[in-house]
Amino acid sequence: MKNNRLRIMIAVAMLSSISFVLMLFNFPLPALPAFLKVDFSDVPALIAAITMGPVAGILVALFKNVLYWMFSGSPTGVPVGEMANFATSILFMLPVYLVYRKISTTKGLTIGLIAGIFAMAIGMSVLNYALFLPMYTYFLNMPAMTGTALSNTILLGILPFNLIKGLLLSAVVILLFKTMKTWLDNQRAIFS
Repeated sequence: MKNNRLRIMIAVAMLSSISFVLMLFNFPLPALPAFLKVDFSDVPALIAAITMGPVAGILVALFKNVLYWMFSGSPTGVPVGEMANFATSILFMLPVYLVYRKISTTKGLTIGLIAGIFAMAIGMSVLNYALFLPMYTYFLNMPAMTGTALSNTILLGILPFNLIKGLLLSAVVILLFKTMKTWLDNQRAIFS
């Protein structure tokens, strides 16, 4: 029991480090707001969730964001972007984990990824409308976005960004899954 807990802690630490490094290689998408950046740091968190359970995946997402904030800082002084990234990771990861736990095939993974894309896109649209965009404007001492400006930012920026990001993440996960399925199954057996 202690040996398995130690393995999980080590695996979470390693995947968090990999996730943090991947988060450093972020890039904006053309024609979308520049503050929205794609990175592939959710892939290690998803691997942690699939192999060790949702708590491990959430911890990887948490640690990568804490590390990113510590090393990169935040323009607002408050880690609003890191909190948004953490929420994005959870919204993407949990549906994939739940579906893949029931259907442990490529089809199950694909269904889970589709559910994750929509959960992330819709969830982050709501969270940005209600929480994150108001926090940004407050901490940056900018006038609050309201009405049409806020709706346009959500519908023309946040929503398409998260759909595109979800598709890119899903493509990477499916490519990795095809080459790593046996290893992932072995890891699931070890950690379960």
